Amino acid sequence: MKKPFLERALETGLFRARWLMAPFYVGLIAAVAALLVVFFQELVHQIPMLWTFDPVTHAYAMTADDAIMLALSLIDLSLAANLVVIVMFSGYENFVSKIDTGENEDRPEWMGTVDFSALKLKLVASIVAISGIALLKSFLALGDGMEFTPVARDKLMWQVIVHLTFVVSGVLLALMDWLTGHQKD
Repeated sequence: MKKPFLERALETGLFRARWLMAPFYVGLIAAVAALLVVFFQELVHQIPMLWTFDPVTHAYAMTADDAIMLALSLIDLSLAANLVVIVMFSGYENFVSKIDTGENEDRPEWMGTVDFSALKLKLVASIVAISGIALLKSFLALGDGMEFTPVARDKLMWQVIVHLTFVVSGVLLALMDWLTGHQKD
């Protein structure tokens, strides 16, 4: 039985409307570029401190804690960029069109295999990691002579609460996906 014209036209229009998502994924390239610029700004700003010597204190400007904070900041930016790339590729492939890379051996193995459920889990895991790094940076700042004022205490408390919320949300999301995958039909 042939479908009515209006139904076919509606379904064709809905199917083609998926291309309205493509500009979002192109825009995410700008987000990765912005993260790259900030990454190098951070690097260019901090690296000279490795060789800056203060004759009064007889110490270099960058301490071990500063180096750890720099590494954490760069890891944080890298994780955020990885997250954007995963969302960009898997979102495009799941909702718009398959990416044809031909026989390119550089094609990541995960491309084309990350479904929406796996994308959600990767997203939450990345957010938890980014939140954990931000929390660790705050704890390191306390040891760096930061005054533990009521404002600092409240900020730290809220960071812990937000981080734990992300962790619990991630665990519950993973549990829901696991239960959904193990349902008996």
